[in-house]
Amino acid sequence: MRSIRPLLAAAGLAAALALTATACGPTEDEGSAEPAAGASASETSGGDGRNGAADLADALKKRGLDLDKWRDGEWKKWDRATWLREAGDFVNPVIEGLWKPDRMKTAKDPAKTMAAGDLSGEQGVSDPEPRPVTAEREKTPYHDHAAPVGKVFFDSPKGHMVCSGTVVKDPANPGRSNLVWTAGHCVHAGAAGGWYRNIVFVPAYNDQGRSAAQLEHAQQREIAPYGAYWADWASTSGEWIKDGGPTGGEGAPYDYAVLHVKPERGTKSLEETVGNALPVNFDAPEVARIGALGAWGYPAAPPYDGLIMHKCVDRPGRLSISPATPTMYRIGCTMTGGSSGGGWFSEGDDGRLALVSNTSIGPVTSGWLAGPRLGEGAEQIFTMMSEKFGSR
Repeated sequence: MRSIRPLLAAAGLAAALALTATACGPTEDEGSAEPAAGASASETSGGDGRNGAADLADALKKRGLDLDKWRDGEWKKWDRATWLREAGDFVNPVIEGLWKPDRMKTAKDPAKTMAAGDLSGEQGVSDPEPRPVTAEREKTPYHDHAAPVGKVFFDSPKGHMVCSGTVVKDPANPGRSNLVWTAGHCVHAGAAGGWYRNIVFVPAYNDQGRSAAQLEHAQQREIAPYGAYWADWASTSGEWIKDGGPTGGEGAPYDYAVLHVKPERGTKSLEETVGNALPVNFDAPEVARIGALGAWGYPAAPPYDGLIMHKCVDRPGRLSISPATPTMYRIGCTMTGGSSGGGWFSEGDDGRLALVSNTSIGPVTSGWLAGPRLGEGAEQIFTMMSEKFGSR
């Protein structure tokens, strides 16, 4: 029987962020719109289901790749000929058993940091740098307090990496969403490269918040209580693909992505498994009208180790990267790399919590985080993902 449980709660500067949800704990059993301009999404299944392995094999073959060889290690080759970049190039075949507990624990953060001198916004558009807000550990078990929050794992030329993500509601598939919100730089390298590989989402990772020593001989269920969900479609902004850089660059205000996922094992949807999903608000108010924003994620760069979920709540300010790009949200927060892609939540006029941004960049010295404002472009990508892939 389902019970009403608090999902996300924290005291803010001007308001308290809270949400109640019907959520079930982990169980042993779980394991035709066209893309908007600039959006990136695959046209094929990312594994053995949905459209079938044959479709995926054909898609890879068109790009000179063999599915069996890919799963046997061909994916490790990152030369330009095999690093798929363009809008319709995303493929992510399931490689069952690849993401074992030790591999997850040692995944690194794709830090998006910048020094103060990197900022080139107009005077007056960026608000003063906020005071650092010390990140607070989320209460355990995570499936009781923040079940939709999890970790996004992927492989890059630098090794296996980690970000954060959030289960979001799918308007075209109510109650059965398989959509995950994260950052663009967690799925695509931007101007310097192409799509990352072996992308999976693990909700409520390390559910009990155990230390590295306690997880020395952890079972898969302790690390991934709801199992691993592989991305079979992905979408990010054309601006991120074109302008995204190692420190965010002019692509940072467009640094968002949506994944459509499928379970590595089983058939149950992500939302049904987790027990909840958050709506996305593409019409969030101006900074001055937001009392508080809460950011959740798994910081992995020192002094954190990526094992523990943290949160920060602060009154947001504005950050301008360039006069030619939209102004970003900025909050004080000591979370570091690894929290990238984690959702930012705000309470709407109806009193309900919704996702309004995600962690994109922060300074080398930590102390604050910045995330994009989700406007028309983000909504187009999300709507396309929902309408085209949501029911699959």
